[in-house]
Amino acid sequence: MEKEFIITIFSENKVGLLSQITTVFTHRNVNIESLTASESAIEGIHKYTIMVKNDPEKVENLVKQIEKKIDVMKVFCYTPDEVVLQELALYKVQRSRNVEDLVRRHNVRILEIHDDYIVLEKTGHRDEIQSLYRMLEPYGVYQFVRSGQVAIIKSRRELLNEYLDYVNDRYRRFLASQQEQAGSTDKQ
Repeated sequence: MEKEFIITIFSENKVGLLSQITTVFTHRNVNIESLTASESAIEGIHKYTIMVKNDPEKVENLVKQIEKKIDVMKVFCYTPDEVVLQELALYKVQRSRNVEDLVRRHNVRILEIHDDYIVLEKTGHRDEIQSLYRMLEPYGVYQFVRSGQVAIIKSRRELLNEYLDYVNDRYRRFLASQQEQAGSTDKQ
């Protein structure tokens, strides 16, 4: 049974990585519903947020394949109830009194006003964005664009930080054991 999943991929900002990642989706015949790429809270690390609808087993295998990519640091997979999701939309609509009334009722930000059109911004859930589009349509929508979904986990902890701490700890223990072995070899 298909479910919605949010996949977050952390990596350095490497040329061609997005192409490699989307190829994994293509080879597994999984459609990307939404994709955003941005800097993360950790300097030098970028975050891809990808929303898919598919079977849990297929998504789990997809995540494993993405993690095998050299430039990928870590991949996390969430369900919609584990994250806060938002997207942004811009609407260029015919200017009218009815549109201005809709703007006031739906918490929409006006970005630009001209004699014959208004540019509006709405941030919210996918359903809210689409609902507003349907309400504006009778008044003349000249242009419409929406971003991909961005997501942040509801947990206070940043899982990537915990993962990086774990990797660093293992590396320090490895170095300590190497030094210990070198010291015991020198004594012989």
